[in-house]
Amino acid sequence: MAAAAAFAAQVMRGRWFMAYGSFLIMSAAGATYIFAIYSKDIKATLGYTQEQLNTVGFFKDVGANVGIHAGLVAEVTPPWLVLAIGAAMNLGGYLMLYLSVTGRVRATPPLWLVCIYIAVGANSQAFANTGALVTCVKNFPESRGVMLGLLKGFVGLSGAIFTQLYLAFYGGGGGDTRPLILLVGWLPAAVSVAFLGTIQIIRAPRSPAAARREYRAFCGFLYVSLALAAYLMVAIILQKRLHFTRAEYGVSAGIVFAMLLLPFAIVLREEAALFKKTPEENADSPALSVVTAPAKPAPEPSPASQKPATATATPMERVLRALRPPPRGEDYTILQALVSVDMLLLFTATVFGVGGTLTAIDNMGQIGESLGYPQRSIATFVSLISIWNYLGRVSAGFASEALLARHGIPRPLLLAVVLLVTVPGHLLIAFGVPGSLYAASVLIGFCFGAAQPLILASVSELFGLKYYSTLYNFCGTASPVGSYILNVRVAGRMYDREAARQGGGHAVAAVTGKALTCIGVRCYRQSFLVMTAVTMAAAAVSAALAWRTRVFYAGDIYAKFKAGETQLGADSNGVAKE
Repeated sequence: MAAAAAFAAQVMRGRWFMAYGSFLIMSAAGATYIFAIYSKDIKATLGYTQEQLNTVGFFKDVGANVGIHAGLVAEVTPPWLVLAIGAAMNLGGYLMLYLSVTGRVRATPPLWLVCIYIAVGANSQAFANTGALVTCVKNFPESRGVMLGLLKGFVGLSGAIFTQLYLAFYGGGGGDTRPLILLVGWLPAAVSVAFLGTIQIIRAPRSPAAARREYRAFCGFLYVSLALAAYLMVAIILQKRLHFTRAEYGVSAGIVFAMLLLPFAIVLREEAALFKKTPEENADSPALSVVTAPAKPAPEPSPASQKPATATATPMERVLRALRPPPRGEDYTILQALVSVDMLLLFTATVFGVGGTLTAIDNMGQIGESLGYPQRSIATFVSLISIWNYLGRVSAGFASEALLARHGIPRPLLLAVVLLVTVPGHLLIAFGVPGSLYAASVLIGFCFGAAQPLILASVSELFGLKYYSTLYNFCGTASPVGSYILNVRVAGRMYDREAARQGGGHAVAAVTGKALTCIGVRCYRQSFLVMTAVTMAAAAVSAALAWRTRVFYAGDIYAKFKAGETQLGADSNGVAKE
């Protein structure tokens, strides 16, 4: 009994249970991807035009992608507080949105207030990412690539998981998706609160044997996630072809829940192996220790250099010296990175490439409605996007690493290829080929997911790791910028223009009090032809970045880490292996 209690305590305090808790938090942290399911009810109940609805979607994207403040909070507070703040924001933001669309508030809130509600709710995703993901990377520093791929993959699957839960709880809801907003509000918050005491920094010694076992454990997590994605795909296909009852939807959701519990078996296996270790084996494990880098002796100043160069430099020369970038791969300052041509090209490609895919994802509900798809099919599109988003993230992360190591292929070139693959998806939407929205959902979901690790890895490789958290979040702002330009100003306005033409103008909507609804291929044809053009331009920009960086990627971009691994660890983290 005492041994069982000791083992249980070890499991609850261990790194593996912390990782499992992070996986569950991530699997509930991607609720922003199912906006297309309930956006129709926001539009109908609040009487919005498509441009106004797209404005709400834009603020949702802003909340989900702007997380610099979450990182700053995490610098000075423990992970549990970061997660608690995120849970409170998630519950508060989505609960107020739910009360607004169900008419449970005294007066209909103005557009700007609804935008604040959804931005606050979506911004909880940044706090969940920071609290769980950053902690996992610190706890598994030598497996950060695998860990990031798994965590981001579970975020990609979360949309399909939420869809299965929605179908189980409401059986499709008869077209009423407003209860889904309430589910999105309380479930992610509850999962984060459940693991507040679990997500923490846990130091552990490592040996070569432990590293190999750690990698095998991560492969086990990957296989479980692949099995979950495969099941979700089969379930989506069956739910499309067959008529499911609410009980059958419940069985499907139960299977999903059981598969989310499967990784806990890997946690028990790994902790059991550690629990059975003898004292001698534990003594063989290397310990972590603080290492202070030896101070380099200062060179004797020559007579010519007694006077600092900055004393005679003009203000313009000082500015130019501060902006002069180091070689690619070295640590740029934030200012050097932001004004560099490489960052400008990468940011532009992200704005118009990823912005186009976000526009398609956010408008999938209205696109399906305009082309005559039933509400159940729209939920299917969201699930397809979610699953292929996951597959895109995992595939791009592993494939780009292999192609870079073996053939020196630049990641920006692979990003250009991914953006070009997105083009057929936009064209399928533009021309409204019957039944083609399923294929478009697959292409857009995969490419949206694949672009994420390519962009984030490119930032770390080109500009170094010293200020990576700030530069990472800066690139994250490119997605909502692109969403505003392409979603609000292009797709929303063109939709409303066509809806007004079909309904006899905006005056009809004003008299009836109903939102404008557009039916037919013309609703999104022009806007997605624009998406096609700007996505091809974004691919060309990414290809230009690949050409600029071809020499850098042809070399060994990780040479400095291999040459001075121990010294680098001491300099950057204050911790090195003895």
